[in-house]
Amino acid sequence: MEDISIASKKPKLSFWEIWNMSFGFLGIQFGFALQNANVSRIFETLGASKDSLPILWLAAPVTGLIVQPIIGYYSDKTWIPKWGRRRPFFAIGAILATIALFIMPNSPSLWIAVGMLWIMDGSINISMEPFRALVGDMLPNEQRSKGFAMQAVFIGVGAVIASALPYIFTNWLGFSNQAPDGEIPDSVKWSFYIGGIAFLSAVMWTVFNTKEYPPDDIEKLKLENSERGVFTGLAESFIGIFKMPKTMVQLAFVQFFSWFALFAMWIYTTPAVTEHIYGTTDTKSAIYNEGANWVGIMFGVYNGVAALSAFLLPQLAKYFGRRGTHMIALLCGGAGLISIFYINDPNTLVISMIGVGIAWASILSLPYAMLSSVLPADKMGYYMGVFNFFIVIPQIVAAGILGYILRNFFHNDAVYALIVGGISMAIAAFLSLLVRDIDEEKRNKAKSNN
Repeated sequence: MEDISIASKKPKLSFWEIWNMSFGFLGIQFGFALQNANVSRIFETLGASKDSLPILWLAAPVTGLIVQPIIGYYSDKTWIPKWGRRRPFFAIGAILATIALFIMPNSPSLWIAVGMLWIMDGSINISMEPFRALVGDMLPNEQRSKGFAMQAVFIGVGAVIASALPYIFTNWLGFSNQAPDGEIPDSVKWSFYIGGIAFLSAVMWTVFNTKEYPPDDIEKLKLENSERGVFTGLAESFIGIFKMPKTMVQLAFVQFFSWFALFAMWIYTTPAVTEHIYGTTDTKSAIYNEGANWVGIMFGVYNGVAALSAFLLPQLAKYFGRRGTHMIALLCGGAGLISIFYINDPNTLVISMIGVGIAWASILSLPYAMLSSVLPADKMGYYMGVFNFFIVIPQIVAAGILGYILRNFFHNDAVYALIVGGISMAIAAFLSLLVRDIDEEKRNKAKSNN
């Protein structure tokens, strides 16, 4: 368990200091939002069948499974005087992800697009994982909920803009929303170009405007690094799953069902909306591309709601506790996903996305706030990386079974994947009540003593 006295000695940071250290997430979310809203569209345009989409999407969780714990481990062990501990990884990931964002929409074949998804997702993960650990590094316990909430705001704002870019390029700027068979429309291509520029710019803002605290004993860190080989570090990264604190184990189950639901949504919202509401599966048709653009707006809505909700959730947690607040938010998300089945008007889908947005804001902040309270300060990145297993494992499971479920039980009707996702999120909601929140217990004990 973390030495609370060490965490409490960290000085409180100002609003703008927290702003600067979180701003890079704006760019990171440009990358993830463009990926989540458009990759199924790109795959279908290049010839992928509906039931093959989950397998093709495996690139995203598998790269996260491999990259994030390793990056978390090695960022704990890094110290470069002019660059710090986490910022070198921010910069390297941003450069690689920007290159991938420029190449992805120009993929000439399906398999090249799948390969670019591997590269793009891996690069985004290199930048993203150390951002989670940075909050634990820089902020005292009482400011960590605010730090993760600030990240959630930037995630929401970045995703709103990025998700809406194809719609904006088509309807406001007059770019073509259709392309010859096997090619990606210009509206999507330019969205990825803008996303790449935004990714690099926002991350480098944090790199150049944030100063990290040096390790307590730099010589000890150097000695430890010299005694560990590369393979030792890799092994330690993956055996961490067997050394998790109890609260982390409990949160792992919540994360599993939450992220299973999210992955079902990211894979299947485009085919579900274009078929169930717009009535087409022809990826070359104007109506399909109109529906696919509207999915971008839907994703923008849920991310916008998440940005607005991010600072409200810590306030609600004062009354309902972090566990109770997380349960309420996840139930809203589950209801939002299930409601899509009953909707015929595209405009009404915005209401469904409000519930998803509330859940997304909570998923991005409250589990990390509860987790950071029980982690050792010198292994924050390591355990945040291990915690990512329970984001990517459910995505791998979803990729493995959702196509089979749709094909064998629901006649390949994609909207049923969203119902399965909604049920999964509701399960996560009730499991959140079983989590032991150390900070909440301490506050309640202090109140009873007074």
